[in-house]
Amino acid sequence: MNEETAIYDQDQDLYEHLRIVVDKGQSLLRIDKFLMNRMENVTRNRIQNGIDLGNVLVNDKPIKASYKVKPGDVISVVLPHPPRDTEVYPENIPLDIVYEDDDLLIINKPAGLVVHPGFNNFNGTLVNGLVYHFNQLPELPGNSGRPGLVHRIDKDTSGLLVISKNERAMAWLARQFFDHSITRKYLALVWGDLEKDGTITGYIGRSLKDRRVMSIYDDEENGKWAVTHYKVLQRLNYVTLIECQLETGRTHQIRAHLKHIGHPLFNDAVYGGDKILKGTVFTKYKQFVENCFELLPRQALHAQTLGFIHPSSKKYVHFEAPLPNDFRQALEKWQKYVASGNNEND
Repeated sequence: MNEETAIYDQDQDLYEHLRIVVDKGQSLLRIDKFLMNRMENVTRNRIQNGIDLGNVLVNDKPIKASYKVKPGDVISVVLPHPPRDTEVYPENIPLDIVYEDDDLLIINKPAGLVVHPGFNNFNGTLVNGLVYHFNQLPELPGNSGRPGLVHRIDKDTSGLLVISKNERAMAWLARQFFDHSITRKYLALVWGDLEKDGTITGYIGRSLKDRRVMSIYDDEENGKWAVTHYKVLQRLNYVTLIECQLETGRTHQIRAHLKHIGHPLFNDAVYGGDKILKGTVFTKYKQFVENCFELLPRQALHAQTLGFIHPSSKKYVHFEAPLPNDFRQALEKWQKYVASGNNEND
């Protein structure tokens, strides 16, 4: 899906904000439903209103909401104002730099910091900070507006990111991500008692019901293949501390995979982990969990380990980031709770 700026000669200038060329294998589908599946953060009602106002064109012509999309259709969303400037503006955002040399940076990202500008997050991102602190960071083809980035982690996930400082390093690291040879390990606190290590697989793609959520599918038509290995580190009766190692790197991979096997991340609001899913019904226990939620007001996921072959030395380098305070305090609270025997006699 490419975004281009184009002006249409109608009663007023209309600027193209979105262009979609429909896939050859697309079955007939109402355009409002089609756009719901392809656009994030937009309600069906808003899409239908846009169609009624003539803001949705198919092959350069306005259509009705009942129009059924066909293979090869060119769909445009046009509005009377130009798309937002895609230039990334520098901002003096503090960066926790774990390591730096002429080729790369290793940054320990705090939870709550968005990695790159996007819908509803045009300012205050890690990339805005990178542009302020460093000049001429490279971009990957098709990755406009994300200088230096070869991967990312979610806003409310903490931990390590590698940033490229030149084109050669960018290409070198991108190849390792493509080949799945980068070592990435995460610490995660999940609901439920996981008894043994395991591997989760499946095709990950956006949910047809909620575009914010990734779902697991049985075939590649709806998603991309993803593999997550996990190792049990500590069983705490109602929750388990695990280490997840990514073999692939899909959007929300760990979060979606763990929800898929019935063990969502502790306090992951998007994937249902922000409720009491395991444990007793006693008020004391409920208050304990709510106190943990207050200590850790986001999903319990931390990108702890990052390892790869360095672009210049060609030697393996390895970095680790300690648990941030919010995660550490919530984990210690669970450990004390179990050690005290409270879970046996709430």
